[in-house]
Amino acid sequence: MRAVALVVTALVLAAPALAAGRPNVAAIETKLVCPVCHETLDQSTAPVAQEMKSLIRKRIAQGWTEQQILDEMVRNFGPGVLSTPAKHGFDLLAWVLPLGGALAGVIVLGLGARHWSRAPAGPAPPDSGLDPEIERRIDEELERFDD
Repeated sequence: MRAVALVVTALVLAAPALAAGRPNVAAIETKLVCPVCHETLDQSTAPVAQEMKSLIRKRIAQGWTEQQILDEMVRNFGPGVLSTPAKHGFDLLAWVLPLGGALAGVIVLGLGARHWSRAPAGPAPPDSGLDPEIERRIDEELERFDD
């Protein structure tokens, strides 16, 4: 009885480990783009996309790895078939430029917020351009007028 429980437990734990070694059709289809309609294979219904999907299933049945399948698709259709650009060479710019732009935007906003928070709270009083003595006399006359 104990041996049976041990075998069942081993099979239950081994199943995910064995499945992890096999490529996942859905995962590969999201990494590839149809060369005709430029949608990912999981969303495309174009005839070329259907052929690519059947080839993926065939390669998985033959025991190919995910990387081997992706490499074959790039050889057959070019690097534009990948849904994400490579992370090396010239294609690295597709990753760096948006991140660099976002970082620059955050820095500019931070500096702007710092500048605006240090600005005077209210508007500066306008300079009348009058002589201080005349301005004093006008203020006195206005006070007398208000009474």
